Amino acid sequence: MKIALAQLNLHIGNFDYNFNKIKEAVLDAKKAGAELILFPELTTCAYPPRDFLEFSDFINRSNQVIEKTKQLADGIAIVIGAPSENPVVEGKDLFNSAYFLAEKKVLQVIHKTLLPTYDVFDEYRYFEPNNEFNLVNWNGYKIAVTVCEDIWNLNNENPLYKINPMDELAKQKPDFILNLSASPFHSKQADARKNIVRENAKTFGIPLFYANHCGAQTELIFDGGSLVANSKGEIVSELPYFLECIEIIDFKEVESLVPIEQKTIEIERIHDALVVGIKDYFNKLGFKKAILGLSGGIDSALVLALAVKALGKDNVLSVMLPSQYSSDHSINDSLELVDNLGSPYKKISIEDAYFAVENTLQAHFENKKPNVAEENIQARLRAVILMGLSNKDGYILLNTSNKSEAAVGYGTLYGDMAGGISVIGDLYKIQVVELCKYINRNEEIIPTNIITKPPSAELRPDQKDSDSLPPYEILDEVLFQYIEQRKGPKEIIAMGFDEALVKRILLMVNRNEWKRHQTAPVLRVSAKAFGMGRRMPIVGKYLE
Repeated sequence: MKIALAQLNLHIGNFDYNFNKIKEAVLDAKKAGAELILFPELTTCAYPPRDFLEFSDFINRSNQVIEKTKQLADGIAIVIGAPSENPVVEGKDLFNSAYFLAEKKVLQVIHKTLLPTYDVFDEYRYFEPNNEFNLVNWNGYKIAVTVCEDIWNLNNENPLYKINPMDELAKQKPDFILNLSASPFHSKQADARKNIVRENAKTFGIPLFYANHCGAQTELIFDGGSLVANSKGEIVSELPYFLECIEIIDFKEVESLVPIEQKTIEIERIHDALVVGIKDYFNKLGFKKAILGLSGGIDSALVLALAVKALGKDNVLSVMLPSQYSSDHSINDSLELVDNLGSPYKKISIEDAYFAVENTLQAHFENKKPNVAEENIQARLRAVILMGLSNKDGYILLNTSNKSEAAVGYGTLYGDMAGGISVIGDLYKIQVVELCKYINRNEEIIPTNIITKPPSAELRPDQKDSDSLPPYEILDEVLFQYIEQRKGPKEIIAMGFDEALVKRILLMVNRNEWKRHQTAPVLRVSAKAFGMGRRMPIVGKYLE
């Protein structure tokens, strides 16, 4: 039996678009002789639909996609993810389901058992968990159909759930496992995904076919990498990362296929994820052109390079906004960068605007020493100009703040923290440097001076980031331990970091939560990004 894996880039709530993708994949699979095609989790509506699931019209339109897809199940079985309605009064109104379609009928509907609520997931908000475990009997095979999380509660030292669905299904002796997945990208997720697929196949001694989404849905990026494992737990097929595709595997040949594995480096995966994140954010919202402030620093340089890769050089406008504090090298470095990329730019001084605002406030600032107020005026004037150009000419502003800055509040709200999407808000400063070097691996695109010079906001004479912040090598490690590893101050201090410095950094993180609640969505590339996956109170007093 030939089984097709359909790895698709879908669009949340765009039912006609999604059905056309489904139809094309089914027809292609039929042409290639496939007898069954496996789609990802919640294919009809795309993942994650969130509170759209509370609209009955949304569910009705998803049901219509199932009805139309059912008509394609002629000579081929279709296993596809969609929400389904709970017919009983008790519990949630919906299940997260896999429809098994064959002979133009719904042969069986299998519901997801394990509903994650950690990090970016919130499925128990919408769905009722499954409590019945039945195989699908089709074409002489007994098939265990599972949905994403249902295969992840295996061999865990500290399991999240009291049940493992495959333990129940294995009692009925299935011939193979199908898993419909929506596994969001982070830089280490591909390895974790392969390990869990291997473990399931090996533990239950049967092949496993795993179909994942690709493409981005706002801040969540899906990298594809759909998998097939043989009964020994060896990966014998792995679909490309970040690309739509269909691959057909003959079930009879799974055990004889040579084990394979894609080899990529972490920084390459992060690069490709961010490019996809930008591209899909613009395409799915119908935007065409991006704008950003190009400071001559490493952060904006990186965002420009990524945006040009994603959108094309003619669709990204850089605006240099020098003040009286801007250095000549910042302008020269920026000019060299746009020349290397071949992208358009403007140069607009903010000096006159700054002095006009300063004169307006002179009576109110009288007898008060210059401080952050004057610095923030400059940052906000830059945002005013960028948003003026955005409104006039239809650009979407790209935010260029990194995770280190966002963590400690080293940024101006309504100034350099403005933007429609935060491109590198989940990259620490040391990762920004690493990614720039990756982009320059074959030729110098980002000028070396931008990468090597000391970081500076250039909002006062001879300003350096190190005037306000610890060295990034130390800052980033402390932040990583606190944010990603969820270690408290005592644990971090025990690792050898200075006690006063740790307490200072962690207080900065907590005290600036209010800023992060007002910023653009952050493209997620780590296991714990700011935004939907990290829910912190603004007024909490932890650590103070």
